[in-house]
Amino acid sequence: MAEPILLTRRRGLAILGILGFAPGARADPLRITLATATPGGGFPAYGEAFSKAVNRADPGLLVVPEASGGSAENLERLSRGTVDLALVQGAYAYPALGQPGGPTILAPMYSTPGLFVVRADSPVGSVSDLKGHAVALGTRNSGLTVMGRAVLAASGLDPDRDVRPILLDHAGDGPPMVCDGRATALWGGGIGWPGFVAVARDPGGARFIAPAEEAVARLTRADPSMTRLTVPAKAFPGQTEPIRTVGSWSFVLARPRFDPRIALRIARALSRAIPDLEAHHPQGGESAPDHLRGLVPTEWLNPGTARFLAEG
Repeated sequence: MAEPILLTRRRGLAILGILGFAPGARADPLRITLATATPGGGFPAYGEAFSKAVNRADPGLLVVPEASGGSAENLERLSRGTVDLALVQGAYAYPALGQPGGPTILAPMYSTPGLFVVRADSPVGSVSDLKGHAVALGTRNSGLTVMGRAVLAASGLDPDRDVRPILLDHAGDGPPMVCDGRATALWGGGIGWPGFVAVARDPGGARFIAPAEEAVARLTRADPSMTRLTVPAKAFPGQTEPIRTVGSWSFVLARPRFDPRIALRIARALSRAIPDLEAHHPQGGESAPDHLRGLVPTEWLNPGTARFLAEG
């Protein structure tokens, strides 16, 4: 018997929604909750675009984004079963996936190339130059923050002693700190990441700093979630050259025992919705379920997503 979706109508209508029909009258949309992160960051922006695109592709679905503390909290909420889906960055996702009774992957989000952004007039030219400076690393429960600390460590800096780390209450708090000088640099990741865009659009302009090659090599050897990534030229205002860096993939994860029939339905809707998602998010095209092929082990996938890939 299918497990009921969280915070939805009674079981009978839920099953009818899964199957996509209702006898006599049109059923209400099947409500599915999606945990994102704190306001001002990349996850809420993506969650909004993802939800609207899937809902338009399949009006029988109603994916509802909910603000949260970020990846760490999202994994806890999935484990407790208080949300159906959640956005989780690779540094947190990889250790949790493949565990008995753990979450599964419903879809890819996008790759997250990590960078530091500084004001254009900053004397800082490399990650090692950040020694002694105040650095906004992100929110306390964000996977991006974990990645930023790892990049500092791989670059020879103790993230607690060699820089003055700033942990944010909300992701949107970081850009003003760089613009007004309270922080020398802000760590973040992703094409079109709101924090980077905000600093780059400041009248003073911005520069982006990636870890050196030896740090990238060290990170990719030590952590299976980390990979080499490139930020294409003109991804941000004033950025004229591509930037080679390191980062990881983020995923839309499903809670344990999330009904594979619903996962299959969402995967089909997402596949149809990719042009719409691309129009509303700079990395929307990377969310196509086909990008999971060869990216992660098949046993990490929700069985509904695995079936979708097998059908293709």
